[in-house]
Amino acid sequence: MRALLFAGSLGLIGTLLGTRWAIAILAKQGYGQLIRDDGPTSHHTKRGTPTMGGLVIILATLVAYFAAKLLTRDLPSASAMLLLFLFVGLGAVGFVDDYIKIVKQRNLGLRSKAKFGGQTFVAVAFGWLSLQFADSRGFAPASPAISFIRVVNWELPAILVIIWVLIIIVGTSNAVNLTDGLDGLATGSAVMVFGAYTLVGIWQNNQFCAITPGEECYNAIRDPLDLAVVAAAITGACFGFLWWNASPAQIIMGDTGSLSLGGAMAGLAVMSRTELLLLVFGGLFAVITLSVILQVGFFKLSKGRRLLRMAPLHHHFELLGWAEVTVVIRFWIICGISVALGLGIFYAEWVLGV
Repeated sequence: MRALLFAGSLGLIGTLLGTRWAIAILAKQGYGQLIRDDGPTSHHTKRGTPTMGGLVIILATLVAYFAAKLLTRDLPSASAMLLLFLFVGLGAVGFVDDYIKIVKQRNLGLRSKAKFGGQTFVAVAFGWLSLQFADSRGFAPASPAISFIRVVNWELPAILVIIWVLIIIVGTSNAVNLTDGLDGLATGSAVMVFGAYTLVGIWQNNQFCAITPGEECYNAIRDPLDLAVVAAAITGACFGFLWWNASPAQIIMGDTGSLSLGGAMAGLAVMSRTELLLLVFGGLFAVITLSVILQVGFFKLSKGRRLLRMAPLHHHFELLGWAEVTVVIRFWIICGISVALGLGIFYAEWVLGV
C-alpha cells in the first residue's frame, strides 16, 4: 500500500512543479496551441497557449511509478509494464500529431489514416502482448473473454480478443481527445476515472482469493495492486497538471496527453476485467463522443442541417451562452455521477453476487 501513496504523491508533485518549468520551455520554443476559426470566438484568446503538456503527465507518471517501486523495493509487474507501454505508445502518437500542428501551423496534425494507423499499431501490440506472460496460475494480464465486472464463462479466439481490445483502446483514446476542448475539462474528468480505477485495483487485491477466500473473491486478475499503483500515479499527475490547466489554462495537454490518458483508461479496463464498466466510469466521454457521431450522421442524412450548434457537446453549450467555466464544472459533476454510479455497480456486484 505504501507504493500507492508514493506513486500518487510523486505524480502530483511531479506535475505541480514540473509543469511550470515545461510552460517556460514550450513558450520559448513557440509551441503554442492553434485554434479553430469556426469555434466559439472566446477561444481565440487561447491562441498561442503552450501545448503538448501531456509530456509532463507522462514523465511524471513514469518517474512516480518507478520511484515508488524503488522505494518499496518491489519489482514492476508484467501488467503494469504493459499498461505503461500503452500509455507511452499512444502518447508518442499524440506527440507526433501535436508537433506537426505546430511545425506546419495548421489545426490538423497527422492525417486521419496515419493517426489511426499509429493507434492501431500500439493497440494491437498491447492486445497481443497482454495475452502472453501468464502467471503461475495461468492467468495473463488480459482475458480471452469479454468482461463487464468479471469475465464471462466462454472465451474468444485470440484474433477476436485483439480486435476487441483495439476497439476499446481506439474508442477511448479518441473519446478523451474529443473531450479535451475546454480548460481543465478532460484533465479533471480523468482524475475521477483514474481515481476510481485505483479503488477498483485496491478492492480486487484485498478480495483476492488467495488473501480473502470466498464465493465472490477475485481470482482471474493478474497484478491488481500494481495496476492500482499506476492508476494512482496517473491520478496524482493529472491532479497536479490541473493546477496549470484549469481556466484560464496556462498550458494545454494536447493530443500527447489526451490519447495517452484514454489509452491508459482502456488498458486498466481490459486488465482489471471491467471492459464494459468503462462505459459507465467514462460516461461523460461516451456522451461527448456520441454527440459527435449524431452530429455527423444527422448532417449527412439531412443534407446539411445540424443537430447541435457545434460538436462536441461542450461547444454546443458555449454557443448557447454558457460560460466556459460553467460548462466545465457541470460536466465535471456529470463525470462524478458516472464514476459514483460505476463504483456503486462494481460494489453491488460483489455484495449481491450477481
